[in-house]
This record gives sequence, structure tokens and C-alpha cells, in this order.
Amino acid sequence: MKNSTEVTQFILLGLTDVPELQIPLFIMFTLICLITLIGNSGMIVLILRDSRLHTPMYFFLGNLSVVDMCYSSAVTPAVTCGFILEEKVISYNACAAQMFFFVAFVTVENYLLASMAYDRYAAVCKPLHYTTTMTTGVCAGLAIGSYICGFLNAAILIGDTFSLFFCESNVIHHFFCDIPAVMVLSCSDRHVSELVLIYVASFNTFFAILVILVSYILIFVTILKMHSSAGYQKALSTCASHLTAVSIFYGTDIFMYLRPSSNHSMDTDKVSSVFYTMLIPMLNPLVYSLRNKEVKSAFLKIVLEAKLSLGL
Repeated sequence: MKNSTEVTQFILLGLTDVPELQIPLFIMFTLICLITLIGNSGMIVLILRDSRLHTPMYFFLGNLSVVDMCYSSAVTPAVTCGFILEEKVISYNACAAQMFFFVAFVTVENYLLASMAYDRYAAVCKPLHYTTTMTTGVCAGLAIGSYICGFLNAAILIGDTFSLFFCESNVIHHFFCDIPAVMVLSCSDRHVSELVLIYVASFNTFFAILVILVSYILIFVTILKMHSSAGYQKALSTCASHLTAVSIFYGTDIFMYLRPSSNHSMDTDKVSSVFYTMLIPMLNPLVYSLRNKEVKSAFLKIVLEAKLSLGL
């Protein structure tokens, strides 16, 4: 068997090779990148500056914004530059690094969404004990645990992927170093590696989904028992943004990774990948800001303070 170091770099085919689309796509993805950075960094600034947002829910939301920026930044800038570069070449080590950070932060987001579901359960089902249930220590523990799980998962999957031998084709039919797209290039038996990917991804995804489902079943049972329409509406509104984010994230995640490689179409995967690598990080702050009165209030407060300081 040939040595894996014979492949020292990979060539990314990108989203499309149609020349007429390169500049429009470059502009579009540049805008997506800017909106993602502005939206998520703006959310972090709002949470840090407004004392009313110093609660467990916004603590997790702030971490979610950090993670969204990180995993989007692992992919989007490189893809955007690829539209104006003739050769889309990435070194073996750079490919492994891009894959590692992307997988790590996506997994962190997976567990953060589960932690946020537990937080919503505590807020709706046990409101009188909320402050003693979601203490600073509990919130910090859940966040740190999410990061540990994310980086541990990335180490396992990237180690599994790059333990394969790459000695023939080095052309990746994708716009970034995604695990399934890199695995298919291996000239060694990848059956075990594919099983590891499916089992590990399944465990992470379905464990988080189980926590979310149990939390929301208990939440809806509690809501149905409410006799006050005001309380009913308030309980639903506290969960609406999170449910929207969860639906978008897990719908794409399950479609992408929890299928056998024989069912993978690279063109379909590219479209799905654009959604979860670039659009989800951009949409999350919009989902939480447009559906959340406290975030809107904090934003208006900062705008008012800025106007007063400028004498407008």
C-alpha cells in the first residue's frame, strides 16, 4: 500500500466552474460573510452591554453567536476567495485544519442547542426554581462541556479520516474539506471509517435531539396545563426562536451526514453545505433578534445612547 503522504495537497472544485457566475457568487458570499460577522458580533455586544440580558438564556445565545462566527469563518472566507482565484488548491495540513475547526464548532453548536432546550424547560416548567436550577456554575458547566465534546468529536473524526491512505486522486468534488468528500478520495478500504463517521455523528446528533425532544414534550405538557392565555403566549414566545433555530440546524445536519455514502450526490451535498456552513450562521442572529422583544429593546437602547452621545 502506498504511503498517505504522497498526496500533499488537494484541489477543490468549488461550487461551480461557470465563468459568468464567479463574480456574482463572489459578491453574494462576501455579503453573507459580512452579515454573519456583523449580526453575530452585534448580538455579542448587545448581550455584554445590556444588564437585562445577563441571564442563562442569553449566556447560551452569546456562545452560540461566537460558535457561528467561528465555524462560518473556517469555510466562508476561503470559499469566497476561491471565486476569484484560478486554482483552488489547499494543502494537506490546511485541509485537515479546516475540517477540524468546522467539525468542532458545529458539534459545539449541536450541544449548545441542547443546553438551551434544557434552559427553556427550566424556565417554563420550573419557573420558581429557575434561578437555583440554572446557576452560574450549571451554565458554565454546560457551555464548557459543549466545547469539550465538540473538540473531542473533531479529534476523533479527523483522526479517523486522515488515517486513510490518499495515493491517487486529490480532486475534492466540493468547495471545502468536508469529511464525506475527502473520504471518497481514499485508495484504502474506508468501510470502517465510514461506520465511525455515521456512529459518532449519529450519537452526537440524536443525543442532543433526545434532550431537545424531552425538554419540549415537558414544556408543551406544562403549557397545555396553563389556564392563563397570557402565560400560554409568554411560554410559547420564549421557545419560538429556539425551535426555529433547532429545526433549521438539525434538518440540514441529518440530511447531510446520516446517509450511506452510496446515497450521496456531491451536487446535492454542495447545496446543502452552503446552507449549513454559511446561511445558518447568518440566520441565527436574525431569528433571535426579530422574534425577541428584549433583544430589540437592547438594540434600540444602544441606538438611543449613540444618538445622545452624538448630540442628534
